Amino acid sequence: MRRFGRALVAAALATTMVGGTAGWASGTSQRAVTGPPVGSAAWRADDSLGRALPDPASATPGEVARFFATLTPSQIERLVRRHPLVVGNLDGAPIGLRYEANSRAVRAEHNPRYTRLAEPGRQILAFDPRGRGQVVEVYGDLASARHVSVVVPGADIDAATFDRVKDPYGTPAGMAGALRAATDGRTAVIAWVGYTTPAGIGLDVATGDLAEAGAGRLARFTRGLTAAGVGEPALFCHSYGAVVCGLAASEVNATDIVVLGAPGMRAGHRADLHTDARVWAAKDPSDWISKIPHVEIAGLGHGQDPTAPSFGARRVPAELAEGHAGYFVPGTDSLRAFAAIAQGRITERDITREDTAQEDITQGEGR
Repeated sequence: MRRFGRALVAAALATTMVGGTAGWASGTSQRAVTGPPVGSAAWRADDSLGRALPDPASATPGEVARFFATLTPSQIERLVRRHPLVVGNLDGAPIGLRYEANSRAVRAEHNPRYTRLAEPGRQILAFDPRGRGQVVEVYGDLASARHVSVVVPGADIDAATFDRVKDPYGTPAGMAGALRAATDGRTAVIAWVGYTTPAGIGLDVATGDLAEAGAGRLARFTRGLTAAGVGEPALFCHSYGAVVCGLAASEVNATDIVVLGAPGMRAGHRADLHTDARVWAAKDPSDWISKIPHVEIAGLGHGQDPTAPSFGARRVPAELAEGHAGYFVPGTDSLRAFAAIAQGRITERDITREDTAQEDITQGEGR
């Protein structure tokens, strides 16, 4: 009887996600962008340095970092001019070099979709024009920041929408900016749209296929930060982004994994994530995500609610947040808690006190 009941729940979940319109759902189906960046074949064939360049498809971020450490400034400049899309997306390459390469790559597209990305002063850490476009942007100084955070978004986010003005706190750019402001600029925050997100409410949202592809890219990205000399970040994973972070948990370099408005993490318990990172979960009372059945059957659904006591995550207060995209709104208890976590404060007292953003940073508890 229990099995029949769970099957009914799974069917309800599928109906909710597909919306009863199979043609519409398939119309929003996305193919994950994976593999090495555009221009990799020309990069591999480049023998201008008299030696092989690291293969974007197989070189580890550590190998990439060691390679660039051996180059002269003129050699580096030559590679940036010839292969901006490759250099800009090589995890492990020097951070400033990636900014320069991606600035060139974005301008070279001559695409109105990316006009805002081409504005002076933007720190684009990754840019991939394939599909709907992917972009990673840094807010703050990665080289000097004591603490770093990465915002991982959910559905309907791509290179053209990740910083849309009309939704200031529902986009990864808006979330990143709000989080950094809540720490009084003491942290660096990265808006990471480094995977193909679901588009609309269809089967992609109900399954883990896109999240599986994104998890590998997120894990490699965090290892690239480490190879480039950046400290381990705290991950803030919104909505479907929580599925990505759950699947990546055992491989990412991260101090904390914070999920908010999560449909699940593809895990039944925190221990199933196989991570040493601290795991946090937030869900406000008005978030519609609560209406999604927390099951995983036959590939549909994403498992247990991370905010459920039985899951074992640390609970982040979110009583003042409103709706599915309100967790980073200034003045909310959730943003105040996120700022404390981003700065390394990890006790219950730290994340609930209203003056945490003004206090000295503490690291009083282990993972």
